[in-house]
Amino acid sequence: MDYERNEPMNAGRPKTTKRWATVILGAATVLLTSVQCGTANEQAGSAQPAESTPPPPSSAVPRPLSTSPATPSPSPRADQVPVPGCEAVIAGMSPRQRLAQLVVVGVNAGDPQATVKLVRDQQIGGIFLGGNETALLQNRALDEVQRAAKVPVSVAIDEEGGRVQRIDDLDGEMPSARKMAATMTPAQVRSKAAERGKQMRARGVTVDYAPDADITDQPDRDIVGDRSFSADPEIARKYVLAFSQGLRDAGVQPVLKHFPGHGHATGDSHKGLVRTPPLASLRKVDLVPYRDIGEYGDIGVMVGHLDVPDLTGGTPSTLSAPAYRLLRKDYAFDGPVITDDLGAMKAITAQYPLPTAVLKALQAGADQALWSSGGNVDSVLATLEQALASGELPAARVDEALTRVLMAKKACG
Repeated sequence: MDYERNEPMNAGRPKTTKRWATVILGAATVLLTSVQCGTANEQAGSAQPAESTPPPPSSAVPRPLSTSPATPSPSPRADQVPVPGCEAVIAGMSPRQRLAQLVVVGVNAGDPQATVKLVRDQQIGGIFLGGNETALLQNRALDEVQRAAKVPVSVAIDEEGGRVQRIDDLDGEMPSARKMAATMTPAQVRSKAAERGKQMRARGVTVDYAPDADITDQPDRDIVGDRSFSADPEIARKYVLAFSQGLRDAGVQPVLKHFPGHGHATGDSHKGLVRTPPLASLRKVDLVPYRDIGEYGDIGVMVGHLDVPDLTGGTPSTLSAPAYRLLRKDYAFDGPVITDDLGAMKAITAQYPLPTAVLKALQAGADQALWSSGGNVDSVLATLEQALASGELPAARVDEALTRVLMAKKACG
């Protein structure tokens, strides 16, 4: 997704957790009943931040330092109760509530009250702040958003540095990935990312759609360009790991992108479907940063709208079950997987209406479906409810994704 810092965005389409072990009052009642019946067993799966090992990981999402005084991160509410496992929490949710946790919706960061209303009315799992507006990132505005959520809501931005950053007007600029790799050691990059993560966390951000793990030697201003740490996959991996560790040090969940690799793809998925080299080539170069992914700790992965000729067969990876199997099986990733933007990139919008794209992504294996354009929550959830009721979207697939999402937010387990 990753719009550039100065790219204008429509008011309705802003762009693509301190760990709280919390849950809503209603879920507390369900938990009490479940504990009495001895049914509160932990369900398999992993949370938004996850390791490559089978046990489900949990994710914490901190924020970067600011030039202005840091705002304390929000405190858990008195009515939010720790829960030992996800099973009881999920049992206390209606089908619509379960499905709402699987979407991340773009909000207008210049209109805090509209965001509060969206979260209160729809109880969505996550929001995404894109564009240049910063009202939601000031004056503890995100505290009110969290108070409107029965389950803590993940708050995501894409703070890569360089062309893609959101808090530079508040906390100063951060260099691009390419510049950091050229002028800093991995240890220094980890420190820089931790500093930025503390700044984000202080403002209420819990997830950063960064670092960019793509491998490329494109000119700086190309679609990936200087967002990539290096054209050398081994060097890039060291810096991707360092940046991720820095964010995690600060309590912010990093999200590697764009799996399975945009660096050598033809074209820009904002403008249409793009094609990568064959899978064998990706394994040698573009997929190297995902090797031994357990070393990253609790992270997420974003899947791009990329057609891998001998893997997805003309379908974007975001909507392709083989692409998710590649990540889960071959690269042993059991953490939360989110789609790239399904609502504002022509690789998807030229083929499918938003509700259909969201459904296809969840069916294929995504845990969270993202659209930066905002709105359409009712129509998306109605489509998902119908698919769940008919079996078109299997209940087991929903619970698997929901468990990862809840675990990532420390809402259970």
